[in-house]
Amino acid sequence: QVQLVESGGGLVQAGGSLRLSCAASERTFSRSIVGWFRQPPGEEREFVAAIAWSGSSTHYADSVKGRFTISRDNAKNTVYLQMNSLKPEDTAVYYCAADYLGRLLQETRTAYDNWGQGTQVTVSS
Repeated sequence: QVQLVESGGGLVQAGGSLRLSCAASERTFSRSIVGWFRQPPGEEREFVAAIAWSGSSTHYADSVKGRFTISRDNAKNTVYLQMNSLKPEDTAVYYCAADYLGRLLQETRTAYDNWGQGTQVTVSS
């Protein structure tokens, strides 16, 4: 199975920015839909953003629209999540996930076949 590795998490003050990366070990990743999800402490994992394999189509949760940007560099087998204007409520473990068979950008966790281990993002007030 393709290994997904997230990086770029950390501690940041409210209003700050972070860029998360999701790197894959194989080229099949570049043909997959990729999503970012997050799991706040004590809560369910929730959808954040998704991007088509070509990068031409993206979709965001309402809570991050206008602040977060998902992008990808298929030559590097990497998907990014640029997070600006961070808020304390953005604090969570962030996961990337790949949907190898889908054609539509999905918000549901079950649509995604492969998951990374997650990276912690903490936003202080």
